[in-house]
Amino acid sequence: MKGAATPARRGQLRIYLGAAAGVGKTFAMLGEGHRRRSRGADVVVAFVETHGRRRTAEQMLGLEVMPRARISYRDTFFEEMDLDAVLARHPHIALVDELAHTNVPGSRNTKRWQDVEELLSAGIDVITTVNIQHLESLNDVVMKITGVPQRETVPDSVVRAADQVELVDMTPEALRRRMAHGNIYPAEKVDAALNHYFRTGNLAALRELALLWLADKVDEGLQRYREAHNIHDTWEARERVVVALTGGPEGETLIRRAARVAARSAGGDLLAVYVTRSDGLTGADPAALATQRRLAESLGGSYHQVVGDNVSEALLAFARAENATQLVLGASRRRWLSTLLTGPGVSLRTIRESGDIDVHIVTHARMGRGRGLPSQHGGLSLPRKVAGYAMALLLAPLLALALANLREHLNLTSDMLVFLIGVIAVALVGGLVPAVIAAVAGSLFLNYYFTPPFYTFNISEANNALALVVFVIVAAVVSTIVDDAARRSKQAARAGAESDLLVTTAGSILRGEQPLQAVVDRVREAFGMQTVTLLERASGADSGLSAVAWDAVATSGSGQLSRPEDGDVSMPVNDDLCLAARGRTLPAADRRVLGAFAAYAAAALEQQRLMAEAEAARPIAEADRMRAALLAAVSHDLRTPLASAKAAVTSLRSDDVQWSAEDRDELLATADESLDKLTRLVENLLDMSRLQAGAMAVFPRPADLGEIVARSLDDLGPGGKIVLVEMPADLPEVLVDPGILERVISNLMANALRYSPPGSPPLLTASSLGDRVELRVIDRGPGIPEEQASRMFVPFQRLGDTDNTTGIGLGLALSRGLTEAMEGTLEPEETPGGGLTMALSLPAVPGTAHTLPGEHTEPQGADQVPS
Repeated sequence: MKGAATPARRGQLRIYLGAAAGVGKTFAMLGEGHRRRSRGADVVVAFVETHGRRRTAEQMLGLEVMPRARISYRDTFFEEMDLDAVLARHPHIALVDELAHTNVPGSRNTKRWQDVEELLSAGIDVITTVNIQHLESLNDVVMKITGVPQRETVPDSVVRAADQVELVDMTPEALRRRMAHGNIYPAEKVDAALNHYFRTGNLAALRELALLWLADKVDEGLQRYREAHNIHDTWEARERVVVALTGGPEGETLIRRAARVAARSAGGDLLAVYVTRSDGLTGADPAALATQRRLAESLGGSYHQVVGDNVSEALLAFARAENATQLVLGASRRRWLSTLLTGPGVSLRTIRESGDIDVHIVTHARMGRGRGLPSQHGGLSLPRKVAGYAMALLLAPLLALALANLREHLNLTSDMLVFLIGVIAVALVGGLVPAVIAAVAGSLFLNYYFTPPFYTFNISEANNALALVVFVIVAAVVSTIVDDAARRSKQAARAGAESDLLVTTAGSILRGEQPLQAVVDRVREAFGMQTVTLLERASGADSGLSAVAWDAVATSGSGQLSRPEDGDVSMPVNDDLCLAARGRTLPAADRRVLGAFAAYAAAALEQQRLMAEAEAARPIAEADRMRAALLAAVSHDLRTPLASAKAAVTSLRSDDVQWSAEDRDELLATADESLDKLTRLVENLLDMSRLQAGAMAVFPRPADLGEIVARSLDDLGPGGKIVLVEMPADLPEVLVDPGILERVISNLMANALRYSPPGSPPLLTASSLGDRVELRVIDRGPGIPEEQASRMFVPFQRLGDTDNTTGIGLGLALSRGLTEAMEGTLEPEETPGGGLTMALSLPAVPGTAHTLPGEHTEPQGADQVPS
């Protein structure tokens, strides 16, 4: 043995953190102990509780186990870690389980984490375990999630000060399977654990808490490293990737590429953005944008739409506002000639101005194929017009210089044709005005340099004068035709964009896929408005748009317009509806499209109201369907008990047969049983009718659930005595109608008793969760076939063997209806290992719970090797 010595250093703390009991923290800790021992370290097991689990005990073989201290408390001996013995042994590494454990009174320290602090101060390395629910800062959060208060906690500072924290992770489904296989708790505790603390939702929430808390711990470690190494440059530990969309066919490729970039970094965010120009509609396909939006959201990203005339500036402004680290763009779809004439495209301008944002240019199948940009006015863009004017001023002198050197080989006709080709080229690039300038300049150069007499503006022959006039006329006509063709091409592209947008929107409305709000959003995005509101005249208001009484039916954007006059644009739909928008004034061409959108909005509003009316009429149709089903069902189910009772009574009254005492008793019992069935059937039918008519009288009041359960089991007769009941003593009272709840529980328990196999009686458990009390009835019978589960609570439906009362499916349907009348819920739950679990949730009465001293409120010591 090694004697204690003054430590030259403080020991290191390694913690295995788990989301819940049973994920395998203790097994991982023991495995680390074996690895350290195999490398020559002096390792001892200071305290590990196996809870009788064989595989945990096997994992301890080969490790030195320290004897435990026996402490007397209230005439009972308890075993705790012998801190003095461990300090005297002074190993290199001590394995200490359950860091948040509370020591028995009489121990040196109140908490085990205080014992660990002493070991660390003595220079002993400690490896320990803790669950996320035991952290002090998460106490209230865990209480809200699980409904279970955590009485054993450890300060966050203790865990954050650890040199290493390793997460032992397991999915909720895998953990529940381990529980169902008996690898965590004994078989008699499995059902209660699965349906209380170890619900899938609880485990998923605790797992997320553990991951988020550990992410913060890692970030703290990174900050300490940067401070220790004097690093001041920005480290983008979390990526935010922005992908720019155009509505083109390359969009899906860009989104998937950006998603892969974001996925490479833990916690990376994906943001898809589309920049719409403020001059109105663009050439983007709304259907393609909608598809790309759904794709981005399905990959965990978000979709945004911004307005800007300069696409690269708007894109970078959005990226900087979102603190983006990377920007994904598609390679340009413009051809080299377009780039040469109009300057750099969006991709090049974005790269040049991106600063510290990384820009990814992604190639795709559509690159270099060109893309039209329908504009509102004119046929040519400003860069093309500038290029046209430059060509008009420079082309004529250059052609004159070139043709002057060929004077001996060419005549006037050839010279005029060359100049005509130059004029056509200017018309193709710059349009009409630059082409006319080029034609006039060309005629002057032809007159001065190539028409006799040379180097004068005099013309000696009439033919030459006519040729120059014809040249100017032809040049003007050709340039006019070219300019008009370009303008019409742009108008056709714009009309096509308008048509696609309107057709897509109309089709969505007709199919019921696009509600009113989506139509209003589309108007705001398409026209680049700040706010768009659909206004409806208030009932009783006078006609005319000057009326003050308007109601906002739907609004998109910032703020809300209360009158048509408040917007920059207003589009009346009819006497009672008006679509108003604020942001800019629209030209006549856009107002025509806005009018179509206003009609769509009116159609969507009408459709929405018709759907509301249809929804309101659905209960009536359901009642009619129910009555038809009832008439079809009772023809058999009422006849059966009536026929049995009638036959028994007729037999008893017959004078032809002399019945023995045993036969008479059997006939009387048959008649009594048949009439009881008939009575229950009629009662259920009456109660179902009251529920559907809203006439069921419910009088909720605080009641003790234990007493109601006891009375319900008494109503079941001998069968109620075999039911297993697990109800904690600290359950709050429930706000229910005791008589109705007693009937619901009796129905559920009778159903469970009917289908429970011999030797496996049903289990009834209760727990509190926040402001609710949950009661679960669990049986190990055949359960409900998956194809029939959706019809479990539909009355008058035959599910084979699922209803405990009659053959027309009233038991479960009535139980749910009675539960909902008391503001409760009744739902089936997955039952690991087979069977049926019915979960009954009821409102709790605040402040009525009481807790017994020393009562455990959560699973303890549930670590075990993963199966």
